[in-house]
Amino acid sequence: MPPKVKITRDNIIDSALRIIRQKGMEALGARNIAADLGCSTQPVFSNFSTMEELKAAAIQAADALYQDYLRREIDRCEFPPYKASGMAYIRFAREERQLFRLLFMRNRSGEKIDETTEELEQLTALLQRTVGLSREDAFLFHLEMWMYVHGIATMIATSYLEWDQQMISQMLTDA
Repeated sequence: MPPKVKITRDNIIDSALRIIRQKGMEALGARNIAADLGCSTQPVFSNFSTMEELKAAAIQAADALYQDYLRREIDRCEFPPYKASGMAYIRFAREERQLFRLLFMRNRSGEKIDETTEELEQLTALLQRTVGLSREDAFLFHLEMWMYVHGIATMIATSYLEWDQQMISQMLTDA
């Protein structure tokens, strides 16, 4: 009978997220993961063919955490759903600075950017229903608002400013 696997793929991804949260994406490496898990690098390369594959899995896991932030903020019903999506984005930048940088501030040259994500489609449809905009106008409005929200989130993620939730909420309402 083969030995029981002690370090799983999920353990390695969780470790990768811990390392990124603490030290940033630059610190993600097989040796750091092995040290974090108290093992050799062998389990890392048994579960992932390359470090690029592991980085992609870490990005996917970070995105799942962001999507959870988005769902929770909308479900709280403190803000209208569209505004809640912006508040969640900014909260994620504040509470998960390194993961925000990984998802939304990394060099994306060479990546194929999909402008028709499910999230974008849902937000555009929400704007169409609640504000009565055409699809094209809703899409443009969302892009303009996202640039505004991204600017605030980036300033918070980089510690350029530390606005409280009330100030941010007022600014999004005004915009």
